[in-house]
Amino acid sequence: MSNLLDTVAFSLSVTAPIFIIMILGVVLYRLRIINDNFTDVASKLVFNITLPALLFINISKTPMSEDTNYSLVIYAICATIVTYILLEISANYLVHTRADRGVYVQGAFRSNMGIIGLAYCVNAYGDQVFSVASIYLGGVVMLYNFLSVISLNRSMNANKSLTKTLIGIFKSPLVIAIGSALLFSKFNLHLPATIHQVGSYFSQMTLPLALLCAGATLNVGEFKKDIRVASYASIGKLIAVPFLITFVGILLGYRGMELGVMFLLSSSPAASAGYIIVRAMGGNASLSANIIVLTTVGSILSTSVGITILKMFELI
Repeated sequence: MSNLLDTVAFSLSVTAPIFIIMILGVVLYRLRIINDNFTDVASKLVFNITLPALLFINISKTPMSEDTNYSLVIYAICATIVTYILLEISANYLVHTRADRGVYVQGAFRSNMGIIGLAYCVNAYGDQVFSVASIYLGGVVMLYNFLSVISLNRSMNANKSLTKTLIGIFKSPLVIAIGSALLFSKFNLHLPATIHQVGSYFSQMTLPLALLCAGATLNVGEFKKDIRVASYASIGKLIAVPFLITFVGILLGYRGMELGVMFLLSSSPAASAGYIIVRAMGGNASLSANIIVLTTVGSILSTSVGITILKMFELI
């Protein structure tokens, strides 16, 4: 009994702090201490400055050697492609409106791993997790953007340029930060102490600021329609996709922190960036917003249950 309680306590220690900070974001927004302008500016600050700084600082100080295991990101990329294909197939049966199929697929496979997923990992394993989680992030985030545009183009008969998408991906501050950090780590380079300290100050702002913004932008009152499709996408995002990725990972022999990172990142909710893409392409933005709200709220429960099960079988 004590082992079960310890396991549940561990799972809550991973998810509860994220939930509390997001609820605080909701409360501060309702009290008008923060507003839409704050969340817009703070979100840009996070994605363009503080999150890249966080990843750069932590990856660059982690030595990369010939013993570094890159198989995890290779598996993550392959698993993402497979789940994407399966979701495209399922969309033909579950989503009757063709234009909504890309929104469903994107919502079900694209994770908010840069913020909530990373926060889960840090709560579970501390700063040492960056050596594993950041490489995973670097490979999969680029793939997310590419596959999202393909799916939305197919379902909406849109014509968003894949070439421009690829250029945009490689110009992303997140991708630049990860790539630069890997080079610094590989060749044992170091920033001047003052610059490193400034970067550390910025990096420490990332997770609390991003989670406050995530909470402030949640609007449960916007549920108007498309709940059936949003529910299908949420089940895929929170249950089917992380189960499939983690189960195959177990069969391939992943254990401990690597398996934990795999589960925590894949079980994080739908990415808010997906809403921006759908809206820019003239898609069903309300459906995308509903998926984000449902998965963000549901992720706390589904991730807690998943961690508890994996800990009970001593897999992480």
